Amino acid sequence: MSLTYSQYMLRTAIHSGAGTRALVPDLFRGLEAKRVVLFSDRGLEQAGVVEKIKEIFELTPHGTGPELAGVYLDIHQDAGSNDVNAALKFAREVSADGLLAVGGGSVMDTVKGVKYALHHGLTDIKEAIPGGLLYLSWPEASYMPIPHISIPTTAGTGSEVSPIAVIYNEEIKMKTNIIHPFINADMAILDPELTTGLPAKITAFTGFDALTHAIEALASPTATALTDAYALQSIRLIESHLPTAVKHGENLHARMEMLQASMMGITAFSFALNAIPVHNFAHAYGALFRIPHGLANAVFLPVVMEVLPDLYLPKSKELAEALHLETSGKEKQTLLTAVIEKIRNMQQDIGLPANFKDYSIPPEALETTVVAVKMDPAALNYPLPPELIKAVGERVIHAKKVTV
Repeated sequence: MSLTYSQYMLRTAIHSGAGTRALVPDLFRGLEAKRVVLFSDRGLEQAGVVEKIKEIFELTPHGTGPELAGVYLDIHQDAGSNDVNAALKFAREVSADGLLAVGGGSVMDTVKGVKYALHHGLTDIKEAIPGGLLYLSWPEASYMPIPHISIPTTAGTGSEVSPIAVIYNEEIKMKTNIIHPFINADMAILDPELTTGLPAKITAFTGFDALTHAIEALASPTATALTDAYALQSIRLIESHLPTAVKHGENLHARMEMLQASMMGITAFSFALNAIPVHNFAHAYGALFRIPHGLANAVFLPVVMEVLPDLYLPKSKELAEALHLETSGKEKQTLLTAVIEKIRNMQQDIGLPANFKDYSIPPEALETTVVAVKMDPAALNYPLPPELIKAVGERVIHAKKVTV
């Protein structure tokens, strides 16, 4: 473990369990919010999730809790600055003083952007991230006193607790990042009943997003005992419960364990943040070809681990044990090979693709991906050579054997 400075801050209060969404009005009342805006998306409106949250406010006796001042649903997958700016405009129009995010990572990151912009008086979130990355820590980062609750409807990004907001910049076609210790929600509701309707495919790739967070946290050069504890337990839970959540989506136990795993995975990732080559590729390809983030991570994870073994070898035994593999008497390289095989088997078992053939990415796009991977903010700590970027690209586009 490194003896250099590290920080670990669990700022978000977690309320877990079936039906815990019923706590929302009282929690906002405790945070002294009076006019709350519910942010979600059209898919969750059609699935009936938005109505389940709205009716909680309707059942709250008049005068005993905050008012639901408005509902905003025009947030898109892999949301960008336009989504944030439009949601921000709505929040101001209805004089919101409380923010409720109900959805996946796109909704929760959009609301983080709204919170930051409200606090700083911005009308365009791009003003905050002109170079693609805004990284604020002590003492520059200041508390943002805007009551903020997040309810995840997927188990993947962990955005409800993370100090990171990923916002796509449509003008430069880049996924930009705000990293700020107070941008995450004050409270998170982990209610498995709101995830049971999630389609199997989305359950699968969002689960692999959580797995990627945990593995990259474990492999990070700046990992600590605290981040390792969360990362390893996250991996154990995902290995045990993701197949059930995919194949038996109504299983509340599996859904609850996946929500916990997602929260732990992103917490480890956020505070071990350093070398994240899988996310580096996923950000770049997601921005260029609009591939869902979790799906991009799922495809890249075993490939990147194979071509960058030195990053993963030091913790290969711990990783193998967390994936319930036999480790006795085996060398680190043997264990890493077994880990990668296990990940590929998991990938296949839950119906995830091993490449991006469905996206019809042309071979000539490889040169563009080299630039995008190198320009992504994730490349700052762990830059990748062009030949490796191309080799990985050939594998995920054409399903060829990687040679570097």
